[in-house]
Amino acid sequence: MSKTLIRGAKVLGGEPQDVLIDGATIAEVGTGLSAEGAEVIEAGGKVLLPGLVDLHTHLREPGREDSETVLTGTRAAASGGYTNVFAMANTFPVADTAGVVEQVWRLGQESGYCDVQPIGAVTVGLEGAKLAELGAMHESAAGVTVFSDDGKCVHDAVIMRRALEYVKAFDGVVAQHAQEPRLTEGAQMNEGVVSAELGLGGWPAVAEESIIARDVLLAEHVGSRVHICHLSTAGSVEIVRWAKSRGIDVTAEVTPHHLLLTDELVRSYNPVYKVNPPLRTERDVLALREALADGTIDIVATDHAPHPHEDKDCEWAAAAMGMVGLETALSVVQETMVDTGLLDWAGVADRMSVKPAQIGQATGHGRPVSAGEPANLTLVDTEYRGQVDPAGFASRSRNTPYEGRELPGRVTHTWLRGKATLVDGKLT
Repeated sequence: MSKTLIRGAKVLGGEPQDVLIDGATIAEVGTGLSAEGAEVIEAGGKVLLPGLVDLHTHLREPGREDSETVLTGTRAAASGGYTNVFAMANTFPVADTAGVVEQVWRLGQESGYCDVQPIGAVTVGLEGAKLAELGAMHESAAGVTVFSDDGKCVHDAVIMRRALEYVKAFDGVVAQHAQEPRLTEGAQMNEGVVSAELGLGGWPAVAEESIIARDVLLAEHVGSRVHICHLSTAGSVEIVRWAKSRGIDVTAEVTPHHLLLTDELVRSYNPVYKVNPPLRTERDVLALREALADGTIDIVATDHAPHPHEDKDCEWAAAAMGMVGLETALSVVQETMVDTGLLDWAGVADRMSVKPAQIGQATGHGRPVSAGEPANLTLVDTEYRGQVDPAGFASRSRNTPYEGRELPGRVTHTWLRGKATLVDGKLT
């Protein structure tokens, strides 16, 4: 088995240390470690984190391989420092059976760039009418523990209650796309001053907040776990904060783009800024940052949503919703949370590795950078600043809102169980 010595890395942003990888495991962490028989990586003060875990990725396969495949998506993940991603169920066919989730899981096993854990649909065909095969998906080789109709809301309260009751039996979690459909018919952007001035259909905050309020109460009633996908409003933060104060078992995620971008960008009518939920106001952005810092929001999840060029390069109303995010997430978090003093690098590791791994039960991920632990690691040059160039993305799609924008930080190395998947910023 090969050995690698990472010399002089700031583990979780602390003092420089050496980390010795032996095979798939971290063998030793300390100073002045012997390099005998090992390949040496001179970290030069770069920050070493546990491999990132994304609880919300769209890999599109099967069915929309023109947007992304498991292979290209996991290559993008490795480029962004991820060693584990959870693949959403809104594929074609929908991942609502054991057969489909096993297919996605096996494709992930074959790709080799990061671990892929399929998320199972809550309802058959994402139609919201009948529970999918939750137990069968859990008992399959994929071992599904997270279920979501993301892209659509489980809007029927009875169906949501039944799903929460069902997954409780094996400590699963329902991840809700909180969007009351009747309140968002024809919606094109956040409802507010900008939507009124532009004449675009408004997407009210209450459409998200009302579903979250209902679902945390259902979770309390059932005694089950509920996870809120891509939380985006200040009001949603307050509901989750209240629910946690009552002891309700709720977790929540925020996307990098909701930590940085606002609805003012929609004035350009550039469809790259069209996303679900929509970009909100500056007030919402600041509330989300504070909530991530104080732990009300548990994790950062990318909602990596690749689309082919023709689905975004069109008029606003016809454009697909979504942004790619795996390859820029850590840089955006550094910009909004670390460089602003709201989080240190240990906090970033907690929100982007430790807690998402815990929520999704990703064995071997989100572990401490210490001897005996799996060598799932990410090395980051935090001093780097550069413009985002989507031409260099590993993702099959290029629909990033950050093209040409200067962002800090660059992942230089990623290791999956001791195997280097990214070296000096290049995929292996």
